[in-house]
Amino acid sequence: MATSQPTVSQIREQLRSGAPAPIYVIHGEEAYYTDELVKDFEALVPDEEKDFNLYVLYATQIQPDSIVDACLRYPMMAERQVVIVKEMQERNADYLNKLVEYAKRPNPQTVLVIVGRGETLTGAAFMKAVASSGGVVFNSPKLWESQIGQKIEEIAAESGLKVDPKAKSMLIDHCGTSLSKIVNEVKKLMLVLPKNAFITPQVVEKLIGVSKDYNNFELIDALANRDAAKCYTIVEYFRANPKKNSSIASCAQIFNFFASVLIAQYTTDKSDDGLAKALGVRPHSPQLSRIQRTMKMFNARQVINAISACRRHDARSKGVGSRQDEYDLMRELIFTILN
Repeated sequence: MATSQPTVSQIREQLRSGAPAPIYVIHGEEAYYTDELVKDFEALVPDEEKDFNLYVLYATQIQPDSIVDACLRYPMMAERQVVIVKEMQERNADYLNKLVEYAKRPNPQTVLVIVGRGETLTGAAFMKAVASSGGVVFNSPKLWESQIGQKIEEIAAESGLKVDPKAKSMLIDHCGTSLSKIVNEVKKLMLVLPKNAFITPQVVEKLIGVSKDYNNFELIDALANRDAAKCYTIVEYFRANPKKNSSIASCAQIFNFFASVLIAQYTTDKSDDGLAKALGVRPHSPQLSRIQRTMKMFNARQVINAISACRRHDARSKGVGSRQDEYDLMRELIFTILN
């Protein structure tokens, strides 16, 4: 098997084929895929065999020798057994490297699954041994803010739904970059919306509780239109509802937006298709229209200044060189961008 990391779909196809690898290491900061794959590994063992051929162990409660002992057992009246070791993120590299000898010569009738939920595991010797014996290492990194929008569209499409750009921004405001949280919220919407329905701002406001009028989408739209009064009104709403509206998250979205505007301004082909290709959005989409509108309101130097202001705000809001309230700092950021 190739040593390059497979996708989730490729791992699932391998399991469905009936020829799983002898060892899987499933880890990374984004816990959603970790949790989903663990369910797939548990499903390798039929329900009637789970008492005999499925072992779920916890690294915080046992020593490496116990893991090896479980793996060296033979399945009871079955083709294979599955040994899942959870909470490996709580152990260090030395612990994991004590499994190297087993990883070099794994039991062909055992599927060993090492799970590090929410963190990237260390243990270079063990990882190398896993790869040498045909095992699989899957690392699910935390998603960047710029990747979340596309993921929301994909998750909605899998549920037979479409998502409005503003509703998508509202979901990002509410869920941040937690894929697990986004999936849970979309599933809630799936229960009440018919297939092929649109997830609209009104739906998100009613069913999830995110304001359709006071959110980062509206804040960025007001900045793009140089509407200072609306910007400050939204910031004051954020100040009154701080648990749902972090200024750090707002700054990140403003930064990403102006970074896209800067890319557009320096793109040679400024046709709809040319800009869409450079920005990774659909031609004639609302996202592209807003960026094109902003290009008329801000020149390149002003956009660069806005990006620099976002960097300064991010540092100051985290206590670097400032002790001001985060929403006072947000008002200063808006003033700097607009002036």
